[in-house]
Amino acid sequence: MNLKEFCLRLKLQQGLGITTIGKIVANFTAGEEVTVDKIESLSLKSNIQNLILVAMKNDKFNSWIERIELQCDVITIFDTIYPNALREMYNAPTLLFTRGDLSLLKKEITVIVGARQPTNYSRFVLKQLIPQLIQQDFVIASGLARGVDGIAHQETLKNHGKTIAVIGNGLNHFYPQENKMLQEEIMANGLLISEYLPDTPPRPHRFPQRNRILAGLSKNIIVTEARKRSGSLITANIALEENRNIFAVPGPVSSPLSEGPNELIAAGAYPLVNADFKNLL
Repeated sequence: MNLKEFCLRLKLQQGLGITTIGKIVANFTAGEEVTVDKIESLSLKSNIQNLILVAMKNDKFNSWIERIELQCDVITIFDTIYPNALREMYNAPTLLFTRGDLSLLKKEITVIVGARQPTNYSRFVLKQLIPQLIQQDFVIASGLARGVDGIAHQETLKNHGKTIAVIGNGLNHFYPQENKMLQEEIMANGLLISEYLPDTPPRPHRFPQRNRILAGLSKNIIVTEARKRSGSLITANIALEENRNIFAVPGPVSSPLSEGPNELIAAGAYPLVNADFKNLL
């Protein structure tokens, strides 16, 4: 059995989570064939080993895998198109399900995140910054959420740039529903990524997991308007641990939406004080 089929079977098998799958596949190298003998030789707990063997022998998975591969491109952590920066981070996703332009994974990526209910200040700042980033051939990535994420994708497309959306549900779902047309435009002109099987619905716990992928893909992270405890700061803190460049847009101390960026600046993030990203690279 080849590694792509093996990884898909693990993903389809109930009882095997993201972290467990990652630990299993760490025992293999690119191009290796997966055999029952190899599985039985690994130092795994008996219940995990049994689940793997069940997954490998489950005939129902044949049609499920065929359907998945008709719906999207499936990238494994062993594939050359898989981004090296993401591969090297802690708890990297074993599988990425994608629709769109895979060549964007080989470009330098700037991630933009922020509040789901931003003020006009964020839109003003991003209108200044995004054209500069596009001129420098950066791909703009975000999470396709309400607010800053959606603005980042929209402004990039409006300025004829390339954008990547990493979503916290399967590719067959649109969330939030008001971003349905934006998601379809990204699939046509950019790249849509998920680590979840295509029919997986959105759930709150999946969005923080999504944030580590954004952090892993990035060279730079820009945070504009975010509360002190928010998904945007989770993304920025993961990126900081992975030695990415962190930029934050400062705001008035009277605004709760300034707490996140101002805290990042106090911790050492680069302040974007003049809406001129070029001078900071």
